[in-house]
Amino acid sequence: MEGIMMKHKDEYAVAVRKPDGEIIVEKDTYRSIVGNAKKLTQIPFIRGIFNFIDSMVLGIKTLTFSASFFEEEEEQKELTQEETEKQEKMEKWLMRGTVAFSVVIAVAIFMVLPYFLSSFLESRIPSYHVRTVIEGFIRIGIFILYVLLISRMKDIQRTFMYHGAEHKCINCIEHGLPLTVENVRSSSRQHKRCGTSFLFFVLAISIILLFLIQVESTGMRVLVRILLLPVIAGISYEVLKLAGNTDNPVINVLSKPGLAIQKLTTKEPDDRMIEVAIQAVEAVFDWRAYERENFDTADDL
Repeated sequence: MEGIMMKHKDEYAVAVRKPDGEIIVEKDTYRSIVGNAKKLTQIPFIRGIFNFIDSMVLGIKTLTFSASFFEEEEEQKELTQEETEKQEKMEKWLMRGTVAFSVVIAVAIFMVLPYFLSSFLESRIPSYHVRTVIEGFIRIGIFILYVLLISRMKDIQRTFMYHGAEHKCINCIEHGLPLTVENVRSSSRQHKRCGTSFLFFVLAISIILLFLIQVESTGMRVLVRILLLPVIAGISYEVLKLAGNTDNPVINVLSKPGLAIQKLTTKEPDDRMIEVAIQAVEAVFDWRAYERENFDTADDL
């Protein structure tokens, strides 16, 4: 809420503009859910699964942090060390429960529901493969409808504006421009490595895999859609990573639908939002060193 989270390697920073206008920046190190088994986050087609979960956990954590500045001010007694530790444990379990609940709801709405909706066509369309393709388009339609509905909420509209500021900062740096409000303002709000594009790849790749895997019973079909989700996420992550590191014409074409949907999930930010985004970037990333190393035009930075 009213802020930006930027992550670079293991470090992340959250910049939030408080109700009084002050920008607060918190920087920390994120510890992956894999613990000491960090190699799991480096193995192709497996790393995407853990990076996806890590993103959800970190997203909820930073959202909770930002929301704390907008809660109603109440008199709070000072907590003892024991009470503080107990509260932290409760918050961790609450976060885990929220992540688990979010995953269950997402699977139910975007994986299971489209299957049952497409199954109503079985009497008219006997071909399993045709219905699977229709199911995929229903899934994409539900996702777009979901984005359109939540974008009508005032808080989400501002979140999408901050999302645009995040992309603009990254594009500004990746084009070798000094990270100023003016340069960020003129940069694109679309980016090929966006989470929105990742979700589109998940939806699109699910069509291909489910088209290839055919089972007979309804129960098995539902189970396959659930069990395949980590595989789909792993493949989608690799496609997204490739898309962000190449200008191959074929990859660019595959990226276009995700970029188009980003027009819904990003909005043009105002200058105050851009200022917040710049502070979040500068807390974890030395953009000047990056541009000196990668762009001739950055010699005077």
